[in-house]
Amino acid sequence: MLADQHLLRIPGPSPIPPSVQRAMNQTMIGHRGKETKELMQRIKPRLKPVFGTEQDVLIVSGSGTAGLETAVVNTVKPGDEVLVIVTGAFGDRFVKICEAYGVTVQRYDVEWGAAFDPAYIKAYLQDHPTIKAVFATYCETSTGILNPIQELCKAVHEQSNALVIVDGVSCVGGVETEVDAWGIDLLVTGSQKAMMLPAGLTFITVSEKAWKVIENNEQARFYLDLRKYRKSLSEDSTPFTPALSLLFGLDQVLNLFEEEGLQAVYNRHELMKNMTRSAFKAMEIPLLTADDVSSPTVTAIKPADFAAEDLRKVIKREFNLSVAGGQQHLQGEIFRIGHMGYCSPADVLQIIGIMEIGIKKIGKNIELGQGMRAAQEVYLQQEVLA
Repeated sequence: MLADQHLLRIPGPSPIPPSVQRAMNQTMIGHRGKETKELMQRIKPRLKPVFGTEQDVLIVSGSGTAGLETAVVNTVKPGDEVLVIVTGAFGDRFVKICEAYGVTVQRYDVEWGAAFDPAYIKAYLQDHPTIKAVFATYCETSTGILNPIQELCKAVHEQSNALVIVDGVSCVGGVETEVDAWGIDLLVTGSQKAMMLPAGLTFITVSEKAWKVIENNEQARFYLDLRKYRKSLSEDSTPFTPALSLLFGLDQVLNLFEEEGLQAVYNRHELMKNMTRSAFKAMEIPLLTADDVSSPTVTAIKPADFAAEDLRKVIKREFNLSVAGGQQHLQGEIFRIGHMGYCSPADVLQIIGIMEIGIKKIGKNIELGQGMRAAQEVYLQQEVLA
């Protein structure tokens, strides 16, 4: 094992493309100078297609959780009633943020590993007309679920005037996202996953309907006040000191998206998902999620006859390959493979090959090459279909 070789395949932070790393190493500039203004002018229009919106995408220096808190503090106030859909650890995080601000939370808990049912939410809103906002998670990182956000928006808007507020941190940039067409009122994502940057930026889109709520919201806020960010962005600036090195990198990330084409980016993530899932099915190792709700950016595996942590330890020790474990009650029960952002089918083949060795080393009887063959066949099949 090479000391400097770390194979990072957790569901965020994800590896950084070399050209993005070089871009971030540019000489620092003044954040109120002409160069930064020009940088913002380049970035602003090119972010919109990634989110599927004609609205400006606001950029806040902070982690994805800062974005989730921004969503809460700008749209609701103490005493407001909201519905939070909890399909895993990050839906639960929305609950904790809302409760910290004195918001009255109604939970819709879904079994971890399953997606939510929009019809249930529509019926719930019919019985609870005072709900001001519905909070949901697009990709639930802790389980590898991709929730039906388009259907959720339709259900909510048909039944209620509530805002639809979505955590897209672990999938935007890797899956189709159509903020305007679907009717998402506020969407948050972070920089460190499919957006191929280090942690430190959060991106937020806001609908016209949501802006009206935000402008009339009496909740106190300062650094996270989206009204400040909208005003500054209209002047190609930020209200507070931006993370300039990350903005340099973002400029190059958008170059890479444009060179590959967004649909090709989404197709690549879907292919990597299918290769990964087929490999574990071939080895008869259970997956946590069903095919029709599985995320293109992260796959969760729940082995039945070996310990997930034993495998994580051996592949880390032997190959310096990092995959994620489970969270909360799934700790020790599952492992999660991130295949997002700067990741390709070649990386998936490497991961599967290493996994097969690790699985053999911890004592499970598999035929070497079984999973690899299945992944290769998926890759070859997509070439035939193309």
